[in-house]
Amino acid sequence: MTRIFDRAQDFRIDKFVVNENPTINPLEKLEARIAAGAIHDSAERCDAPKCHPETRVAVQDDLYGWIVDGDRESDQPKKIKWVTGPAGTGKTAVMGSLSGRCKTDGVLAATFFFASWSASVGRRRKTAFITTIAHQLARYHPDLREEISKAIAANSDIFDKNLHTQMEVLILGPLQEISRHPNRPGLRGAIIIDGLDECEAEQYHDITSTGLEGKFARENAQDQLEILQVLQAAASDPYFPFRILIASRPERTFREFFDTENNPTAFAHKLDLNEDYNANTDIALFLEAQFNILCRRYRFPSPWPPPGTIQTLVEKASGQFIYAATVIRFLDKGHRESPKVLLETILKMEGTNITTSNPLQQLDALYSHILESSPDPPLSIRWIQTISWCSTYAIISVRELSVASNVTLLLQTDPESNEVEHLLGNLHSLIQIPPPSDQVTTRYEIYHKSLFDFLIDPGRCGKLYVEWRDIMAFFWDRFIRACASWLPYDAIMLPGAAYSEVPTHASADWWALLAITHKADRSLRDVFRKVHHSGRSNSQKERFFSLVDTIKDTKESALESQDSP
Repeated sequence: MTRIFDRAQDFRIDKFVVNENPTINPLEKLEARIAAGAIHDSAERCDAPKCHPETRVAVQDDLYGWIVDGDRESDQPKKIKWVTGPAGTGKTAVMGSLSGRCKTDGVLAATFFFASWSASVGRRRKTAFITTIAHQLARYHPDLREEISKAIAANSDIFDKNLHTQMEVLILGPLQEISRHPNRPGLRGAIIIDGLDECEAEQYHDITSTGLEGKFARENAQDQLEILQVLQAAASDPYFPFRILIASRPERTFREFFDTENNPTAFAHKLDLNEDYNANTDIALFLEAQFNILCRRYRFPSPWPPPGTIQTLVEKASGQFIYAATVIRFLDKGHRESPKVLLETILKMEGTNITTSNPLQQLDALYSHILESSPDPPLSIRWIQTISWCSTYAIISVRELSVASNVTLLLQTDPESNEVEHLLGNLHSLIQIPPPSDQVTTRYEIYHKSLFDFLIDPGRCGKLYVEWRDIMAFFWDRFIRACASWLPYDAIMLPGAAYSEVPTHASADWWALLAITHKADRSLRDVFRKVHHSGRSNSQKERFFSLVDTIKDTKESALESQDSP
């Protein structure tokens, strides 16, 4: 084959540019940069909460009416509306159901559902936010699709730019271009964003290698505010036709941003699920439907539940849908007592907090009762916290490795015992535990983030409170125990190779991978570095015990660097 530079001499190349594969469609490049799990109807959200039929109708009608008709403003339409409420008020369920309704009626532009726990990385960070929105706009609008494709082709480095630039190039620029078309389409619809308060900060610098973590570490609020500012700038563009719904808890960043004194005309009137709508009727409808299902399933004679029960539970819920949902799961899952006995226990519960005005009082009492039903509540809580931390934040950040079978192998002390069922068997209403046949491919899932809010607040969980340092000490103890026990690697089953024997030489590498996948932890990466640079001639056993010794040496420094979740 002839080469370009064959026999060439005495020449100089000032600039040498290698063009990317011209056959790759720009929209394919865009799709490779999205967070597919963040879209409302993604496979990842198959178990996400949705409004029970005939509930939250007024709230959904209110929001749908604003999407279609706005606030009937004339001069300057307000294109952003904030939906807020405490944990457990049903924000995600409302936004999920509303997204489905808007899609059916052809008024959905795009969605993005953030999630900070038990979710893929793309849903936890801002990186794929604009690209995911642009991808959906291109999918729903052919004219916009062509202009977005052109924009990507003309700006090959756009995916490495900040959110403001991405919004300008991928969305606002294409919208301006199609506005010049003689037969331009009439675009409309809603961009629905849920859980923005759960967006975690991107860390752009290797702060751990310099020891300047406190000085340069970015806070979650910074990225959340950046997204809000990007959306506000977009909404103020005259060519931007969409309405934006943002759902979040009432954290300070959002309260200040949407404060009418700071921005008296910028936003539509906020909707507070806790204050603007009485959820009692909807909670009663939900409970009534669920009790009917339980009656049929367990063949209870009428009347059950006893008269007045639903009203009592509605009052205990204090507007928190999560309380009602947890009650039903508690009655239906994983307990040896009958639902009748469990219901009597719930009805006799008293709130744990002395502040009678606290709307979470009964939820706290319910969480406390369920956790205390474990034979070892403190150990169960350590398991729950570690399961979440492993799969969400640090140790098993490779999603395929965070399946239930691997996490169990890491945390249990006796491979022959069923420690999971012993500790968590009564907690199925709080944590989804896959059956043994599915644990090789399925992860443990915590049903609702409010459980962690409860567990990290000593004022709410009382004697059940476990210091974060103790959780980290528990993890490292189990980690060292697992390493030192020299477990055969063929006990570890991975998706795609389930029940097949994996080469023994990978054993130390697997345990090392658990420690080094969290890039923000210098001590964990030091473990990997010391082991793998100790000499390739070492035997597997020598390398393995080198790993164990290194972990023991760095355990204390690791604990010092993990003072908070």
